Amino acid sequence: MISVRGVTKRYGSARGDIRPALDDVSFEVEKAEIVGLLGPNGAGKTTLMRILSCFLTPTRGTAVLAGCSIADDTRGVRRALGYLPEAVPLPPEMRVTEYLGFRAALKGVTRDKRRAAVDDAIGIAGLGDRRTQIIGTLSRGYRQRVGLADALLARPPILILDEPTVGLDPNQIRDTHALIRELGRERAVLLSTHILSDVEALSGRVVIVDRGRVKESGTPAALRERLGAASLDEVFAKVTAS
Repeated sequence: MISVRGVTKRYGSARGDIRPALDDVSFEVEKAEIVGLLGPNGAGKTTLMRILSCFLTPTRGTAVLAGCSIADDTRGVRRALGYLPEAVPLPPEMRVTEYLGFRAALKGVTRDKRRAAVDDAIGIAGLGDRRTQIIGTLSRGYRQRVGLADALLARPPILILDEPTVGLDPNQIRDTHALIRELGRERAVLLSTHILSDVEALSGRVVIVDRGRVKESGTPAALRERLGAASLDEVFAKVTAS
C-alpha cells in the first residue's frame, strides 16, 4: 500500500551549503499492517510524512501510495491517505460535527454521503458523546480524536499518524492504542514516533531512522536478535549511537 523508494530531501542554508533532511530512504507498508517509523527528534520523520502527504516534494526518489505516485498523481494520493499531524490545527469555535462536515466537503465527499461519513468517523473515533461539543472546550485527548476522525472521513485505505500520543495522559494513550490497533486491521498504518512504548504496543515492524537515513528495519524480535539487545530501548540506543 505504501512503497517508498530512494527518497532524499535537501535544504539549502543561509551559508549556501546543503544538508540532507532525508537521504535515500526506502521501505514498504502492506495492507492491514502497522509499521512504526521510529527515530529521535530531528531524524527526518516529519519531513517524510509531509512528502508522503504531498505537502513537500522530494529532491530525489519517489513514493507510491495505493497505486498513486506522489510525483504524478497527488490528487489520488490525497484521496487514499488519511493524515494525522502531530499538532492538529482545529478551529476552537466550531462544534465537532460542524467542523467534520466542513472537512468532508473539502475532501470531496458528496452532500448525500456527507452525514453518513461524519457519523461513521465520529463512531470509529469514539466521539459519540462529544459530537455537538465546541472544539475549544475539548481535552487534548478528544482533540486528537477529532483529528483522527477528520483523517477517516473519506474512508482512506492508508493512515499516516505523526506522534499521535504526544501530550496524552496514560488513560488517553491506552485508548488511542486500542483505536489504532482496530484501524490497522483493515488499513496500512504508518506510525511516526520517538516514543518506544508506542512502537512496542502497536507495530509489527519497525523502521529506525536517524540523521535522515534508515539505519535498521524489521520486526522488534528480529532487531533484538540481530543486535544482541534485550529490549527495543537497547536496540534504539545501539542504532542511534552508531
